[in-house]
Amino acid sequence: MAIKTEVLVIGGGPGGYVAAIKLGQLGKKVLVVDADKLGGECLNYGCIPSKALINAAASLYAPGKGQALGLKATGLSIDWAATVAWKDRLIAGFVKNIALLVKGNHGETMAGRARLTGRTSAEVVLPDGSKKTVEFEQAIIATGSAASSLPGFAIDGKDVLSSREALDLSTPPKSLAVIGGGVIGLEIGTFFAKLGGKVTVVEFLDSLLPVVEKDLVVPVSRSLARLGVEVHVSSKAKAWRRQGSRLALEVETPEGLKTLECEKILLSVGRAPRTKDLGLEAAGVELDRRGHVVVDTEMLSSASNIYAIGDCVGQPYLAHKASREGVIAARSIAGLPLEARGQVPWAIFTDPEISWVGETETEAGARGAAVSVGKFPFSASGRAQTARQTEGFCKVVADKASGRILGAGFVGPHASDLIGEACLAVQLGATLEQVASTIHPHPTLNEAFLEACEAAAGRPMHTLQR
Repeated sequence: MAIKTEVLVIGGGPGGYVAAIKLGQLGKKVLVVDADKLGGECLNYGCIPSKALINAAASLYAPGKGQALGLKATGLSIDWAATVAWKDRLIAGFVKNIALLVKGNHGETMAGRARLTGRTSAEVVLPDGSKKTVEFEQAIIATGSAASSLPGFAIDGKDVLSSREALDLSTPPKSLAVIGGGVIGLEIGTFFAKLGGKVTVVEFLDSLLPVVEKDLVVPVSRSLARLGVEVHVSSKAKAWRRQGSRLALEVETPEGLKTLECEKILLSVGRAPRTKDLGLEAAGVELDRRGHVVVDTEMLSSASNIYAIGDCVGQPYLAHKASREGVIAARSIAGLPLEARGQVPWAIFTDPEISWVGETETEAGARGAAVSVGKFPFSASGRAQTARQTEGFCKVVADKASGRILGAGFVGPHASDLIGEACLAVQLGATLEQVASTIHPHPTLNEAFLEACEAAAGRPMHTLQR
């Protein structure tokens, strides 16, 4: 007998489970089917485990920096097995909680691999191989993305790793070659370097974090140099081979062909949508040339009752973007007024961290906009000085005529936490004057946003105008 539900959600990641919760709150009967674990890539293999290990490595590394404060710490070490076990317990708790949240909002969850068999039906292959038929009125595709590969660098989970395997190693590698100098590669490479490993980064383009404003990347590049990370930009990984107990990676660099030795290779060259073998074509769902589901502003596909959200609809591949799109799709299904997705902020957990929301200075310049730009360095922040975390700055881009804040971001301590105020300012169309007239507590790091707004308005308080 077929299982009947109003809404079938395929994929229980940060887009799918949030959509299910919102649908339940709006009175819809929902079934979430996930082929792996609730929480998806972000919770189980990406965002959460990486931040847990980044924090663990930072805790080990930080005492050495404290010598300038008169602190002395010797003989510190990390119990890697205990750290990984803690990380796994943390994730298991979150997975369990997601199931409770969906159930508490009148939804149901099912483990299995779902495939559409028509506009209103799907087949689910359960873990034991048996099959169930699901009949639905609407469906939401929330299947996320998977790590991309390169010719000659097939991910085997032993020598050539994706981020999944790199975050679940039984022992930290003594040497690691990272192919790809983007977000994931640098985040993982940084924490392994802090654990004492020799890390080498190979980036095909001419700079690290190529999609990020260059001035924001400079402090990160300096930090990598201090950690002893070897960086090769404008370089191409050609091939690899086993050489005794180690690996030999051949890299074409501007200086010629080089052979790098390492224990492991981390392949981090992007991600691709998981939209194959879902029966989308048979259900009338249009895909673009890269395999993303084509959707409108309500997250509705070319099939009138099938929605799609998150990584499977395109960049940016971010969990919070997927969650917001899940809410939009849920509201559309429930017949509520459409809400705009809004600006999608991003955060990079390198050392120092980087975050941004809205339009960058480069983007504004490309469209010929007249803007005011203000910066405030953390070296001028009392709170940053007391914490000995003075690397980086806050940057604000505003419309020159109106003072409306177009974009803002941070590179420096706790950049990922500080971006929230800037998100609200950009979303509400706040002006430099409105932020400058808002009292910020002292001494705090978020005063940097106020100070950068003052600088953009041409009246900096704690730096000299240039």
